[in-house]
Amino acid sequence: MRHRVAGKKLGRNGTHRRAVMRNIIASLFEHERIVTTIPKAKHYRRAAEKLITLGKVKTLHNVRRAQAILQDKDMVKKLFDEIGPRMKDRPGGYTRIIKLSKRRLGDNATQAVWELVDNKVLENKLAAEAVEEE
Repeated sequence: MRHRVAGKKLGRNGTHRRAVMRNIIASLFEHERIVTTIPKAKHYRRAAEKLITLGKVKTLHNVRRAQAILQDKDMVKKLFDEIGPRMKDRPGGYTRIIKLSKRRLGDNATQAVWELVDNKVLENKLAAEAVEEE
């Protein structure tokens, strides 16, 4: 019985889950849009949104808390200099998960696009497509 057992294991032990969390959130912050499985996106969304909330106010304490989780100085810098200020007026819901109809070829896993709501990469791509159409 699983009574009162919180969290998902995702088929990994604790240290592997922590490493996957660091890598997937760093990739999300770097590319601002990634394709992953639905369970991973839903599980790590909570941690990513907490980091973005930290990034809204740049204090030494918040920087060190983010550094302890991400352990990537470039991503922490981007979080506090670009992503946090962009989400300043938003009270929450910084990411979205869009389910894809196609499944992964290797293991038939359901896939999703996990992206930041104010996605500059997507906006630039859409603007470039609009220019090409004209």
